[in-house]
Order: sequence, then structure tokens, then C-alpha cells
Amino acid sequence: MQVKTIAEIGQAVKAARKAQGLTQRDLSLASGVCHRLIIGLENGTRAVRIDNVLKICAMLGLSMEIK
Repeated sequence: MQVKTIAEIGQAVKAARKAQGLTQRDLSLASGVCHRLIIGLENGTRAVRIDNVLKICAMLGLSMEIK
């Protein structure tokens, strides 16, 4: 999936989280980021530092590619 916006990243994170049967709180604890950050990312309403996005994606087995 190619994403171009933070909202699309949030949608991908949410889909992967749900597919793995995780709650937002589970993902927060496992990735070491704030629960509110997960909520904001998934809703596309919060600016998120790239290091936190990478932590979340790594926890879910998602990868990013820059071309």
C-alpha cells in the first residue's frame, strides 16, 4: 500500500492493529508510545513524530519505503 498522508498511515496502522486483535491500549504499551498518540494517528488528527510512527509500524510488522 502506498500512502501519501498521515491520515493514510493512520488507516494502515488501524487496519494492521485490528487484524492482529490488538486494542489501541495494547499497541500503545507494546510500542512504548502514548495511548493518545495512537488515537490521534489512527484518526489522522494529530501530528506525530516520525520516530514514533516507526516504533508503531515496527511493532505491527509494517515497513516504510522511501523512493
